Amino acid sequence: MKRIFLALIAAALMTAAASAQIAEKKSLTLEGARKVIAAAKAEAQKLNAPGGVIAVVDDGGNLMALERLDGTFAAGANISIGKARTAVQFKRPTRFFEELINSSGKGRTVMAALNDFTPLIGGVPVLVDNQVVGGVGVSGAASAAQDEELAIAGANALSGTMAAPVSYFDKDQVSAAFAKGAVLFDGQGRNYMVHASRREKPGQAEIHNHDTDIIYVLEGTATFVTGGTVVDPKNIAPDEIRGATIENGETRMLKKGDVIIVPNNTPHLFKEVSNPFLYYVVKVR
Repeated sequence: MKRIFLALIAAALMTAAASAQIAEKKSLTLEGARKVIAAAKAEAQKLNAPGGVIAVVDDGGNLMALERLDGTFAAGANISIGKARTAVQFKRPTRFFEELINSSGKGRTVMAALNDFTPLIGGVPVLVDNQVVGGVGVSGAASAAQDEELAIAGANALSGTMAAPVSYFDKDQVSAAFAKGAVLFDGQGRNYMVHASRREKPGQAEIHNHDTDIIYVLEGTATFVTGGTVVDPKNIAPDEIRGATIENGETRMLKKGDVIIVPNNTPHLFKEVSNPFLYYVVKVR
């Protein structure tokens, strides 16, 4: 009896050891891929998109499903697959790479050497329980921004069926982010981002075509201008405009505890700031 008992314990220990070396993995099914495409097509219809190719890949970048809406140019198929693969391989929306390249050229040389790399807006990862199970890419809609809208709608068809995980940042992480000014939550798979912002001097005039900024002041003061007209505006990235200053705007003095909401497409400028001026920004798209 004792031998049998010891054998059972040994078997249990071996099973536990094997389990510790294997992680559970969620996989995208064909039904799931079709659900992503259906949601993207529904969004295209709602937005009256002139066309669009929707590609869905698994977490290895392998094509699972593709549909081309009537009237879409043929090359859109390969482009949409490339966007979906890029989103999966880097586990982030392809917007990040297009904006990075357009803004400063940082990383351009390294990125050009990558295979199957399509740094064009319109690819997003498909997340379930915060795991990347695949990617969706869209090309051929009215604009790059609309490509992305369709892709997000498709990805949300699966991601939205599961409750998003809670994100927690302890005080050391938050303090480190405010020490230099940094993105605290990058919004992967969501429609919002959280910035731990720090300013030590005035900034440029800004316009975000898609993002609404919700600002909560933690420390310091700032002369903040909203509305009016941006002087010498320039596109520094898709849907991001910067300028020298603002004329005929409304001026407010921001201080600790204040909250101000700046809707998308609204010019705004930190004209004068104390050093440091610390504030949270929640960017909602």
